[in-house]
Parts: sequence; structure tokens; C-alpha cells
Amino acid sequence: MLRIRDLTAGYGTAPVLQGVSLHVDQGETVTLLGPNGAGKSTLMAAVTGTIRNRNGTVLLNESDLIGKSSHTIVSLGVALVPEGRLVFPPFTVEDNLRLGAVRLSGSAQERFDFVYRLFPRLAERRRQAAGTLSGGEQQMLAIGRALMSAPRLLLLDEPFLGLAPLVVSEIKISLERLRQTGLTLLMVEQKLDIALSFASRAYVLIKGNVVLEESTRNLAARADLRDLYFSLATSSPASARSTA
Repeated sequence: MLRIRDLTAGYGTAPVLQGVSLHVDQGETVTLLGPNGAGKSTLMAAVTGTIRNRNGTVLLNESDLIGKSSHTIVSLGVALVPEGRLVFPPFTVEDNLRLGAVRLSGSAQERFDFVYRLFPRLAERRRQAAGTLSGGEQQMLAIGRALMSAPRLLLLDEPFLGLAPLVVSEIKISLERLRQTGLTLLMVEQKLDIALSFASRAYVLIKGNVVLEESTRNLAARADLRDLYFSLATSSPASARSTA
């Protein structure tokens, strides 16, 4: 579904991403691993068109997203759950969800029903201001808002950051239900245990370069996994590839 080739992207003169290539198949769940500053969120921004300075090829099926506006990319079936949730605190839960449907054709009621079935707690709090929700509820709202556009590809940037273990389990169950519908997921995650138990493949980014691609099953089976990950995170991209 998603194929990225030789992607460079950044916020100034020096690119953050330096020739990144990866792919995500239809219905697959892929995770992006790497330390802070590796370029994971920049990659998400490049795919969604919220960063202008990007070059290379980003194909969603056969449609190249490079050069397209972010609202056009949403209309093509890509939605982002941003790091830090970024809900609109004064707006109600329902109004936050409605904002996610601005590019949706036809009635949004079916999407409201879908989100409320997935996250019943949001239905209970639909008239409540988003800023008064707990952190876990705000994360549910951020995911629900992204789902309102009826995406084919859902990008999740640190969806479990700062959440209690019980809430992490609850959201993982909801994401598993989404995966069972055939939705394709690309997820940024720093916690190895969560990433390897949930995704089918992993890419490791170091300083804007992909240094390792591997199935999560093979990665999890490596006895030296923790040492490998630390070594990759502290190496230059070239030496990290040789280590992997």
C-alpha cells in the first residue's frame, strides 16, 4: 500500500531524512524504531504532507504523495494520530471527532457510530470538553479523530507514550480490532516490548537512515536484542548497518 523510495525531508537546509526507503503492505502493521532525533516523526510528516521540504517518492498504491497538499492526502486515505495527541481542549469530544471528518464525503454518522463502538468511553463523554479527559481518553480521542476520515492507512506516532499499562492494553485491543478490519498501520514506537509484540515488521532509523529491516519475530528471537538496539542507537548509520 505504501512504498517510499529515496525520501529526503527536513525543516531547514540540512535534511533530517537522508534517502529513506521502506514499504508497508496492504493490511500489514509495521513499526518504526529508533532513538529521539532519528527522524521517525519527520517521516510521518513527510508522508502526510505537513512538511513541505521533501523529495523522493512516496506512493500510496499508485498515487505519488510528494507535492500533494495534506488535505488531499487525507482524502486519498491517509490519517495521522500525532505524538502528544493534540486534541482541542475547549471543544467537546464530539466536536473533536467532527474535525476529523471534514474531508469525508457524505454523512459522518456512520463514522461516529464506528468510533463509539470502538471506544465506548468516548460515547459516554461525547459532550465533555476534551481538555478534561484523562491522558488515555485523549489518546482514544486522537485515534478516533483520525478514523473519522475513513482512512486506508493509519499512521500512529508514539500512541502509547505516557500511558498506564492498563490503558496501553486497552488501546492495543482496539488497534487489534482495527487491524482485523484490514486497516494498514504504520506505527512509531520506542518501547521494544510493545513494538515487537504488536507489529509484523520493523525498521530501525538512525540519524535519518534506515539501518535495519527485519521481521519482529526474528528480532524478538535474538538473544542480543537489547545490546543490538543500544549499539544501533549509538552508532553512525554506516557502522550501524554493518552491526545489524
